[in-house]
Amino acid sequence: MSEILEIIMLLCFGASWPINLHKAWKSRSAKGQSVLFLCLIDIGYVAGIAAKLTSKSFMAEFSRKWYVLCFYVLNLTMVTLSIAVYLRNRRLDAASGK
Repeated sequence: MSEILEIIMLLCFGASWPINLHKAWKSRSAKGQSVLFLCLIDIGYVAGIAAKLTSKSFMAEFSRKWYVLCFYVLNLTMVTLSIAVYLRNRRLDAASGK
């Protein structure tokens, strides 16, 4: 049951990242975005992945619970892409003099 609740939490957080990524890409501006916030979220997902990989109980049942780790990796990927788009948008802002 705890894995299901964890997945629900990850899905709720994860649903916002594609929306954020799309809006940031379309806006072509880094204004209103915080790269520090995104980096902290990334660090949190890395810590969550590390916690799973160092958990003896999780690793003992890895063949049945591997899918939980996939949600962490998916969210980490989305946030990392958001950081890349932020950096792109920052360069666009500098080039346009914003």
